[in-house]
Formats: sequence, structure tokens, C-alpha cells
Amino acid sequence: MLRLGAVTIFSFITFTLCFSQDFRWQQRVEYDMNVRLDVNTHRIAGTQKLVYYNNSRDTLSKVYYHLYFNAFQPGSMMDIRSRNIADPDPRVGDRISKLREDEIGYQHIETLKQDGKAVTWRIDGTVMEVTLAKAILPNTKTVFEMKFESQVPVQIRRTGRNSKEGISYSMTQWYPKMAEYDFQGWHAYPYVAREFHGVWGDFDVKITIDPTFVIGGTGKLQNPDKIGHNYEKPGTTVKRPEGDLTWHFIAKNVIDFAWAADPDYTHEKAQVPNGPELHFFFQKSDKTTDNWIKLKDYAVKHFQFMSTTFGKYPYDTYSIIQGGDGGMEYPMCTLITSERSLGSLVGVMAHEVAHSWYQGVLASNEGLYPWLDEGFADFSSQEAMGVLVNDQNIHAGSYAAYFSLVKSGLQEPLSTHADHYNTNRAYSIASYSLGTVFLQQLKYVIGEDNFYKGMRRYYYTWKFKHPEPADFIRVMEKVSGLQLKWYLNYWINSTKKIDYGIQTVIENQGATFVTLQRIGDFPMPIDLVVTYKDGSKELYYIPLGEMLGTKQQENTNINRIDLQAWPWVNPSYVVRVGRPSSEIASVEIDPSLRMADIERKNNKVDLSAAMQAFEYKTK
Repeated sequence: MLRLGAVTIFSFITFTLCFSQDFRWQQRVEYDMNVRLDVNTHRIAGTQKLVYYNNSRDTLSKVYYHLYFNAFQPGSMMDIRSRNIADPDPRVGDRISKLREDEIGYQHIETLKQDGKAVTWRIDGTVMEVTLAKAILPNTKTVFEMKFESQVPVQIRRTGRNSKEGISYSMTQWYPKMAEYDFQGWHAYPYVAREFHGVWGDFDVKITIDPTFVIGGTGKLQNPDKIGHNYEKPGTTVKRPEGDLTWHFIAKNVIDFAWAADPDYTHEKAQVPNGPELHFFFQKSDKTTDNWIKLKDYAVKHFQFMSTTFGKYPYDTYSIIQGGDGGMEYPMCTLITSERSLGSLVGVMAHEVAHSWYQGVLASNEGLYPWLDEGFADFSSQEAMGVLVNDQNIHAGSYAAYFSLVKSGLQEPLSTHADHYNTNRAYSIASYSLGTVFLQQLKYVIGEDNFYKGMRRYYYTWKFKHPEPADFIRVMEKVSGLQLKWYLNYWINSTKKIDYGIQTVIENQGATFVTLQRIGDFPMPIDLVVTYKDGSKELYYIPLGEMLGTKQQENTNINRIDLQAWPWVNPSYVVRVGRPSSEIASVEIDPSLRMADIERKNNKVDLSAAMQAFEYKTK
């Protein structure tokens, strides 16, 4: 028998407790940047002081920075990927391959020190690997001081200069950005125009620029009284002051910092009751002015809906800025194109603002789980649009997109890394539409009341913590009292399909027996609604065995009959309806249409038309 001394036993217990504790520590950064943008050369000269807190239990001998501007060079990974994928983004296409030297983007690191000592680095495309002068021990901090020079590329994707709508600068992914490190290690992905991830921290940013330019972006402006643009008097004409201007912004507890600049911006404001002050930056024209003025009221109502339904927005400002090449989310701001119909403008605003909850506050890893951000933002903004524009069929488009992807044969599992989908179509529909269907279908599984309680609980439990998919489903399990890991596994890690059908309807001794068939490989609970000829209805509820429970009753106006669970291995299930078939008008699986059944034609039987000799059989 092995004998352990008291000290050894104590050390073993301490070690075990240490490594059995929650691993959800968060790294932290504090950026202090001072940059000057030359609007003639489109180049940035900047300094960056970065305090990096290693809150992990690991000793770090290297760190990694993202240098996103380097993607906009001929021969970059983004360029090659765009020219070889089957369905390239038309905004990119082969444009990067044709850029001239004065049109490309780049980020040159001139000096970099750690705690005053020079370090060595190696740049591979958009990723810089830094070998540290001194390892960063657990629960310690270090200070990096950098001098860098960049060239802003022409507007191609998200970031750049001189957009199609005439916006001078859309400054996103514009600075050397520390990569995230978590329990999975470093997330230093090369940039190929997909998603982003970042470290929580504070930004203190000073931007010096030609005095005719107006800036909007992340954070709160610290010196509105000194910039000479009547910033606090929205709608007034820009007045040119003497000398360059330095705009000073501070943003706390965010994962990124973005901004845009143009000499022709009009600045408007709106206040959300018990919420943030909204800022609007756009160029006045016949195509924009009326819609942007109307947008203010929609934006206020959208923030109110989102805060009430999904959790309160935590910052005191938000900016909606004309810029970019479509719509793109960043902490405390979004850049959206402007020359749209009012409905399109409101829709893109709603989607990008919704990201403030799922990318800006929860901030899951978008590279690994784009659906956990894009899908959730799409779902919540569609719910908001249902209120803003009285749209009663808000999620139909997402279901239609999913069904079309299934028919195309291009579907890939949602667990695929965002950068590695084989087609842009598969990535887009998976991340946006399947993410939306995942949530809308979850209402069907656990009931609407529990669903919305769970969405708010998820937000408040995991905000500022980079939640994983399992964290979300665990919250929903706690709220609903049901086991849901099967649902997460099937929907995220496979491409199995849901297909249930009514196989037979047979009357015997005054009762009607409905045989249901599971045709697809994806098991689900079943809502079977029987409509009688007298107009009354009954819901026969069949839970799935793996749920280990039943969902709450959603509609108290219809009689619900709870049946035994359907084990997922059983291909069929018989439901006994205690009335003769002559009294039944129809039998239907999921009339709410929330279950993503790929073949709905076999979900309903109209007995008045289909019954022959009291028997219906599917062909």
C-alpha cells in the first residue's frame, strides 16, 4: 500500500481542487492608442500601449496579434480563398488580386517592447507571433508598447476607404489586435473575411485627423467641446476649425474598437428611455435623409424591445453609422450602407444592433460558433421587426432558407469553423438561418414562456464571459426542467433531418388510431392536433424519451392530453383518439410549423376528404 504524508496529501488535494474549479477565467486588455490618419496618403502612424492581464493558469511564452489590413494584398489568404471558392462574395471576387501598391492594406510593426525590453516577432499574413522577452506567469500582467504604421486599403470588405456610397473611411479591424486566449488555447485565426473574436478590455483612443472630418464609432467622445464641429448640436453645418483635430474616445469592457470618418457626415441623436443615447452619422442626400430621420424612432423602439425581451443593453451610448459595404457589427456601434429603402434600412439596423447582445456583450467565439452570434442576432431582430413593422410571419424566411439548403445538398454541420465551410451559401444559411431555426424550434421543444425566460437568464448569466453552446443549452435545461443535450447534438453536430408523417388513420370499436412514423434520422417531441367537425380541438402531446420530462402547456384554450414518451429508437408510434373518425375533420403534426420538418405534405390528413372505409394510408 502506498503511504502518503500529510504534506503530500494536502498538496494533492490542493492540486485537485485547483483544476476542478471553473475554467472560465477571462483574459483582459487595456489599450491606450494615439494615432494620426493622413487623409492624403491614407496612412496611419500610431502608438499602442497594451496592458495584458494573464488571468489563466497557464504560463505564456508567446502572444499573437491580428494584423487584419494585411489581408488586402494580392496573394493573401483572403484573395486566394475568394478566387477559388465556388461562390465568391461579389464584394470581394478577384478585386484584391488587382490592387495597386497605393490601394493595398498593410500593417507594419516598427517597434515592440515588453516591459521596456525588445521582443522578436514573425508575421505570417494577418497573424503576428511574438516571442516574449519574459514569460507571463499566471495571474500577472505585462505591458506591450508598440509603434506601427498602416495603410488603409480601398473599400472591399468591411474595412477600407472610399466606399461605393462615398464614405471616406470605414475603420474596422484597423489596429494590431491581441488575439484571444482561453481554455482552448490561442484563437489566432488568419483572416479570410469571416468572423472575429476578441479579449475583454478598455480602450482609450485618440485619433488625429484633418479638421473637416467628423468621426463616429465605439465608445464615448471625451472632448466634444473642443473638436469644433458643433458635435453637441446635431444637424448643424460643419464648421472648419484651425489645425488638425484630435478626437478622444473611451470605451470600457468591450472586445474591439471601430470608427468611421467623413467630412460630409450629418450627426443626429435620439434618447432611448431608460437606455442609451443613440448617435446617427450619415451623408444627407435624396436617397438617405428622409429614411435616416425616420430611422431614429425605429432604433429607439428596437432598443426598448431588445432590452425588455432579451436583457438590458449595458452601455450608455450606441452609434449607427453610414459606412462599410453592407452591415457589420462592432461594440457600441454598427456600420451600414445607407442607400436603401426604409424597410431595408430598418431591417439591417435591427440585425446589426441585435449583435450588441450576442457579439457585443455575450461575445461567443464567432469563428467556432458563428450561429451562436449571427443566428441569435437574426432571430432576435426578426422578433423585433415583428413588432416594429407588424410582420406576422417573421421567421418564415429562415425556415425556407434551411429547406433550400437541404435540397441543394450543400449543408454542412453547424460545428464547422466559420472559415472552413466549402461554400459561402452553406456558411451563410447555416450561421444565420439555421441559428434562427434552432431557437424558434426550441420554443416548440420547451414552450414559449420557458424559452423567453431562458433567453434572459442566458444573457444575464453569461454576459462578458464568452459562453459556449453547452452553456446556453444548460441554461435552457435549468429553466425548462428538461434534458436538451440531444437537441444541441443533433442540430449542431450533424446534418440529420427531421421528417415525421402520418402513416395510417384507422377506426376500431368507436376509437381512432393514428400511426405516426419517424422517417428522418432526427428525433423530436410531437404535437399532434386533432380537429373535430364541431370545431373543437385536442392536442396529443408526445415527449421524446431523451427529454426526461414534458414541456409546459403553451395554449390553455386547447385540451392537452399527455402521452407516453416516444423512444428515439422506435420508428413508429400509435395514438389512440377516443372518438370515431366520423367526428374528426383533420389530424396534423405541429400545426404551429415550428418544427423544421423537411417534408410537410405528410404531416396532415384531412379526414373528410381522405377517409375511405375509415382508413387512410400514405402512399
